[in-house]
Amino acid sequence: MSGHPLDAGLRAGLAALALPLDDAQVQQLLAYVDLLAKWNRVYNLTALRDPQEMLSHHLLDSLSVVAPLRRATGGRPLRVLDVGSGGGLPGVVIAICCPELTVHCVDTVAKKAAYIQQVAATLRLPRLRGVHARVESLTEAYDVVCSRAFASLVDFTTWSRQAVAQPDGVWMALKGKHPTDELAALASDVQVFHVEPVVVPGLEAERCIVWMRPQAVPQPLV
Repeated sequence: MSGHPLDAGLRAGLAALALPLDDAQVQQLLAYVDLLAKWNRVYNLTALRDPQEMLSHHLLDSLSVVAPLRRATGGRPLRVLDVGSGGGLPGVVIAICCPELTVHCVDTVAKKAAYIQQVAATLRLPRLRGVHARVESLTEAYDVVCSRAFASLVDFTTWSRQAVAQPDGVWMALKGKHPTDELAALASDVQVFHVEPVVVPGLEAERCIVWMRPQAVPQPLV
């Protein structure tokens, strides 16, 4: 058992999420929080400074997407893109919990992408990579394109559409309460196929995952 001050809280949160991880993964998550706190002093990766708040608002919040993502990917070695990743949430957490996935974290801020590279090296996550770019400029395709606290659903899907693999790629957006207005504003060629409620241990706030896929719009007959 680790002597880390967040160890017990993290393990209790994992139990509440029914998310089985081995001890090595738990230690990687704790080391990640330590790296986030350390680099945050210089790089301003998150507004939160208190470790307990980082546990509930960042780590457990990101961990809440892992079980739904596992169900969606079925353990296949797919490619995931975390858009506007910042400090690596949820991208780094996904990379730790799902080592079979290739996870790229894209951010327009160079120092944040460099931080992800440092995390990948320090925690020995060979499938994790930080990418300094605008998501609109990416030419690679990903099976799951995800975001957390990044932008409206309209902007997220518009900017990242070319990054979604065809024909089976999906978007996974972690949002707060059910985003009724954002859903209504989506383009007709974005299909919402599931809005999945999630409960984050220790966080008294609504959360949901919006699952979407691009779809072809029927062309009018000439």
